[in-house]
Amino acid sequence: MVSEQQLRVWAPGRVNLIGGHSDYSGGLVLPMAVDLGTTIVGHRGHERVVLVSEDEPEPAEVALDVADPAAVSPSWARYVAGVVAEVAPPTGFIGKVATTIPIGTGLSSSAALEVAIALALVGDDRIDRRALALACQRAEHRASGVPCGIMDQFASLLGVDGHAILIDCTTFEVTPVELPAEVDVVVVDSGQRRSLSTVGYADRRAEVGRAEQLLGHLPTARLTDVEALDDAILRKRARHVVTENQRVRDFVSVLAKGDIGAAGALMTDSHMSLRDNQEVSTDALDALVGRLNRVPGVHGARLTGGGW
Repeated sequence: MVSEQQLRVWAPGRVNLIGGHSDYSGGLVLPMAVDLGTTIVGHRGHERVVLVSEDEPEPAEVALDVADPAAVSPSWARYVAGVVAEVAPPTGFIGKVATTIPIGTGLSSSAALEVAIALALVGDDRIDRRALALACQRAEHRASGVPCGIMDQFASLLGVDGHAILIDCTTFEVTPVELPAEVDVVVVDSGQRRSLSTVGYADRRAEVGRAEQLLGHLPTARLTDVEALDDAILRKRARHVVTENQRVRDFVSVLAKGDIGAAGALMTDSHMSLRDNQEVSTDALDALVGRLNRVPGVHGARLTGGGW
């Protein structure tokens, strides 16, 4: 018999300041962990994982030898099963999960859930946080079928208080970037809900992949080569990745100089590219960004999350 061990873990959501739809191409992103997150309390030392949620009518009950996370029901239990399959823990746990992250708002509730489950399974002492983040990314792929990048899981596991983190999604190098104390980062809910599994996220990733086959590694591609592409769709997708990568570099540079106005302008430029080149925005999001940018004291605004 395995003795029980109490557990309590917390994993934050994230907001992406700039660097949208560039993580899965190996580009640069600049997210920050937020003060909303997912908590699991319970007991380790069980032969399976059993998790109940305040937001779900049915519990997640997952065997430690789960083979196909996508076949597990109810649907939210697939995220639990994906993490269990990737982490392969020797023992499970019984617990309760609660979150302060509004679901479907672009603050990465799914990654926070995955990270919280992983921490509940392995503990929070002397873990390789990069390796665990990659395991959680694979778990989401297996659970939802959405080929997400690494930004969300890295932000949840490697966030630094008072900083954003610059992530190179090719090398996985993470650099804390201090945020100015006099500026607030405000997340405004558009009121629209979406699930990335039911929108064009996978299509966008496939289009970026096809552009990369023609141009090579997109974060280091030349804009002149991008503009020479014959396919108009691939040209727009590649243009977004190349220009967004430069916007991330410029954003970090102007922050270091204390030029908040320039940083805000780059955020708004990022939104326009997500709207026009990546085509992941909506009329409601565009109207909200325009309205916010007319508010005195707002330096810049952009959508966060996958879009739609």
